[in-house]
Amino acid sequence: MNQLLDLITEEVKLAFDKAGYDSKYGKTSLSNRPDLCEFQCNGAMAAAKEYKKAPIMIAEDVLSNLKDNKMFSEAEAVKPGFLNFKISGDYLSKYVEKMHSDDRFGLDVTDDKKTIIIDYGGPNVAKPLHVGHLRSAVIGESIKRTARYIGHNVIGDVHLGDWGLQMGLIITELRERQPNLCYFDENFDGEYPEEAPFTIAELEEIYPFASGKSKEDEEYKEKALEATKELQKGRRGYKALLNHILTISVNDLKKNYEKLNVSFDLWKGESDAEEYIDDMVQSMKDKGLAYESDGALVVDVKLDSDKKEVPPCMILKSDGASLYTTTDLATLVWRVKDYKPDRIIYVVDNRQEMHFVQVFRCAKKAGVVPEDTDLEFLGFGTMNGPNGKPFKTREGGVMRLEYLLDEINDKMYEKIRENDNMTEDEAKKVASIVSLAAVKYGDLSNQASKDYIFDVEKFTSSEGNTGPYILYTIVRIKSILNKYMQDNSMDNLHILPPESECTKNLMLEIVKYQNAIISAYEESAPSKICAFIYDLCNSFNHFYHETKILSCEDLEKKKGYIALIKLTKEVLEQCIDLLGFSAPEKM
Repeated sequence: MNQLLDLITEEVKLAFDKAGYDSKYGKTSLSNRPDLCEFQCNGAMAAAKEYKKAPIMIAEDVLSNLKDNKMFSEAEAVKPGFLNFKISGDYLSKYVEKMHSDDRFGLDVTDDKKTIIIDYGGPNVAKPLHVGHLRSAVIGESIKRTARYIGHNVIGDVHLGDWGLQMGLIITELRERQPNLCYFDENFDGEYPEEAPFTIAELEEIYPFASGKSKEDEEYKEKALEATKELQKGRRGYKALLNHILTISVNDLKKNYEKLNVSFDLWKGESDAEEYIDDMVQSMKDKGLAYESDGALVVDVKLDSDKKEVPPCMILKSDGASLYTTTDLATLVWRVKDYKPDRIIYVVDNRQEMHFVQVFRCAKKAGVVPEDTDLEFLGFGTMNGPNGKPFKTREGGVMRLEYLLDEINDKMYEKIRENDNMTEDEAKKVASIVSLAAVKYGDLSNQASKDYIFDVEKFTSSEGNTGPYILYTIVRIKSILNKYMQDNSMDNLHILPPESECTKNLMLEIVKYQNAIISAYEESAPSKICAFIYDLCNSFNHFYHETKILSCEDLEKKKGYIALIKLTKEVLEQCIDLLGFSAPEKM
């Protein structure tokens, strides 16, 4: 189903053509002066130079071919050469009715289906999720859902950090504490125990302890580096320990991601790329791309057009150990081999941009990925506290993500209980749903690349551009529909031409749906969906306050209102699902 704006543009282009002007000048847009008109075309201004004619004269020529067009209720030429339009209520209602009767609200599934891998999450095993993991998870999840909804084949990969020095530190500390474990006996050739020699709580304590100790004890750090190298070379006992670490960590991570309504198709880690590293490195050597620099193996990736220094991409350290660049490149090897993706999107912190510039260039230069594979870096900004600095606990440490979610949940529970219209169990259930919306919408409504302030009071408010406000609007519509259904059928509902400005404005917001979803996908920008639903909620609430819906005495008109708000609710529910949260039945 074509977008309304595209249909308007087609008509205006045809009018330019009939008037003897190039149809390219007929591109029409939403008005930047909604107090004057709903749509506008500025093409006559651009055409003036080519046709050596006053813009207003061109606009009037074009207007003569639009005067009787039933698409418009008003069409006028305004000096110095603007074409201003207001859409006909009949035409608009018929368009919205088509959206109402379509289960995708007029959004067609793409004809150009692509295979897309989204790399998001990026937690380190043996460590709990902290607030720094929030943005990658919720942004990546929304982009995944939106791309799938458009019709693409999308694979979400958590890409665990499980192959660096942290593994060596954990192994070293385990050996210090339990030296007699069979994993440390190089002569052991039996089956390793199925049960890990540690719990998730012990594991989460071991890593920070070992990390702190390595900063003060050089000998200890050397042991950890050696353990890392031996793990990467395939030492059997160490790999068995890694499997234990992964099993316990992944189970715990899944529980925490579930609380965020975030899921992954692949739970792959850096270690999964290990088997591809040797052949990949050898290929780079054979092609004459990789060379030694200060003992390390590097590939030049700078371009003559670079305005800032882009260092060589280091493939192996001087001791032969792998780096993030090594595993990221090797991960691309298996992704291409197993999935042949058309597009790979990395949802990561802005500060990693140079790393991915190096990896992407090296991957293309070395033929790790085909030239036509799109490799995209989607960097996100920092989530800051009210003081404008990275979000911390009151003690100044990095806050665990589950603690933040609990804090928001408790805040929402208190607000819901203040209304005293629910049982305790109902309030807890609703608080869980609304607090997730508060967190996700609070993050996603901001442009991904920008830093933002995580303001608990603001995000949990039911007023303003917040998740709870969006949900309150949906719940309000549900309440109206439920009351209507007590005495009426929902069959044979049809949207009628608008009889008021607020009704028309609500329709004009609804028809922006397709563009919002397509723009969010093309720009990897969930904030586009947030902006759309906020405007739609505002329009609905204005309509609600200005219109007698259930008390309307004209039954056909009442049915038209019900059809319109039912469509509004369904559009909003589809959008919040793409953002990764849902609405309760009441609040």
